[in-house]
Amino acid sequence: MRIWQLAFTLIIAVVLVTGGCTDKPADAPPVDPAQVDPAEPADPAAPTEPTDPAPTEPEEPATTTPSESEEFTMGIEKKPYGALEDGTEVFQYVLTNDNGVRVKLITFGARVVSIETPDKDGKLENISLLRDSLEDYVDNNPYFGCTVGRYGNRIDQGKFTLDGVDYQLFKNDGDHHLHGGEVGFDRRVWDATPTAADDTVSVTFKRTSPDGEENYPGTLEIAVTYTLTNNNELILDYEATTDKATVVNLTNHTYWNLGGAASGTILDHKLMLNAPSYLPVGETLIPTGEIASVEGTAMDFFTEAHTIGERIATFGEGHGLGYDHCFVLAEPEEGEELTLAAQVTDPESGRTLTILTTEPAIQFYSGNFLNTEEGLDGGGVVYQKHNAFCLETQHYPDSPNKENFPSTVLKPGETYRHKTVHLFGITDE
Repeated sequence: MRIWQLAFTLIIAVVLVTGGCTDKPADAPPVDPAQVDPAEPADPAAPTEPTDPAPTEPEEPATTTPSESEEFTMGIEKKPYGALEDGTEVFQYVLTNDNGVRVKLITFGARVVSIETPDKDGKLENISLLRDSLEDYVDNNPYFGCTVGRYGNRIDQGKFTLDGVDYQLFKNDGDHHLHGGEVGFDRRVWDATPTAADDTVSVTFKRTSPDGEENYPGTLEIAVTYTLTNNNELILDYEATTDKATVVNLTNHTYWNLGGAASGTILDHKLMLNAPSYLPVGETLIPTGEIASVEGTAMDFFTEAHTIGERIATFGEGHGLGYDHCFVLAEPEEGEELTLAAQVTDPESGRTLTILTTEPAIQFYSGNFLNTEEGLDGGGVVYQKHNAFCLETQHYPDSPNKENFPSTVLKPGETYRHKTVHLFGITDE
């Protein structure tokens, strides 16, 4: 093990032992009704076609500078976020910890809207890309902050065979299926239940994906829990069960910019990926089936950390002039549930993001297709290419068609589980 890995593993172990990385709170006391109005159950039969919602007023920019006397209290707040054209209401949940870290979530897509964390001077600022309103999320949204499913990433030609039956999924990425299809989990309204404990606040989003939705087999029951801790962790726990064999690969698609969502390029962010291998892809970003070493390539963020922009010119137009690759993570340490996946540092703000996961891989995307012509504005800001990056913990893309990849098949009687921890910090460099 390299020295930096050993040191980092010890640091993370201390953080997690002191109460950070836990499963969903057991025997948590009910939320005070005076603080949280429990969500009315959403109609599980979400609209099969995206509908235009009533526009909502843009939120004011999420940037504050706490005074020395300012105090924060862990809690949950629920508020309306608008409604779809058919009248389905969408709600926002705001999670806050004692340090002022604030996470905003909405029931449309079980998604992150914003995450406010302090920089080296204590200034709180949103570090995830967002849209101005519910209407914007419905009309023009490249998966900002959402829960992706039923299958995250790409499936070649939208086809796979399971138990001798051929399935044809919707092709929404050229000739391929991407992130669950035409109306994936990101475009559904989820039920939401808030929970508060002594040192955590959580929201659990649930929905039923019926048999045949987007041509996937099996009725899938899904729960995604977002938990904010006083250790400045955002923990995502996924669970799913099915009544018929199906394929499942859930992930979150937050776009990160540690300098602040409106701060411009992320090419100077320093990235470490605990990934000795990656999946080479063809021109349309489908894995070839090879699992290749990163050694001696522009994919090597494993031997030592590099800035995202240092070797990005290596890639041609087929990759959008940047990274959009799945990296195979190192095995977790013996006896550990989670493995270190990635660490990112913004030298300007001093913010750091550390990701740990139970998944075998992480998709690194450097925001290659963010484009002003698409009107990707949030908080009055126009986002451009390389203004954000994604780190999506997951199984491999196109696994249903690659026998040598880890299986993504879920059968009746089994439970799909996936945990990812995002730890926010400040560099000591």
